[in-house]
Amino acid sequence: MRAVVKLGGALFRRDPDTSTIKHMANALTRFVDKNNQLLLVAGGGENARVYINAARKLGAEESTCDLLGIQITRANAELLRIAFPEETSVVIAKSLARLPELARANGIVVMGGLQPGQSTNAVAALAAEITRSQVLVNATDVDGVYTEDPKKNPKAKFLNTIHVRKLLELAMAGNVFAGRYELLDPLAVKILERSKMPTRFVSLSNPENILEAIKGNDIGTLVVYD
Repeated sequence: MRAVVKLGGALFRRDPDTSTIKHMANALTRFVDKNNQLLLVAGGGENARVYINAARKLGAEESTCDLLGIQITRANAELLRIAFPEETSVVIAKSLARLPELARANGIVVMGGLQPGQSTNAVAALAAEITRSQVLVNATDVDGVYTEDPKKNPKAKFLNTIHVRKLLELAMAGNVFAGRYELLDPLAVKILERSKMPTRFVSLSNPENILEAIKGNDIGTLVVYD
């Protein structure tokens, strides 16, 4: 089986918690040890936002801010790579072109951002599509998709499933500036729509949530297409 997991920026704090990152790596290793393949996409997190905001205050345009954020996501990807056991085959990918080849040859492929205007959510969707993966799991700092931001409105309703068109509506209503792709940016949703990739949103607070989602168990929010 081949799975893509987008690890949200919440995993990568301003002062990275190495024990948390190591715990995540150890849990995901169990999936790979069963002769499965895993592609991980690292988000930017707070450090990316800090640097992007500083660059913006210094007068940088959004493309430059995106490039700066990409560098941070790639640094986070490197932290992930280091966190896996030495005996585990882990490589870093920096482009989509070689991704299918790398995925076939290695147990784990890790990557960050690729190009300006493209969130790591879009990267994850593209990675799942180009490698013909069986599932995409988007692990964030909440336990799924809500009708509104649950951090701002405690009465927001949790959704067990969400149609891709509704997901696009939510994405269009959010911010798409560098470093502020709230849930998913519209590009990421359009990629999911065309590929009809089986996708779940889960909380990354417990790595077991991700493993359960990969197995297809009822956890988090499932994206539906029909």
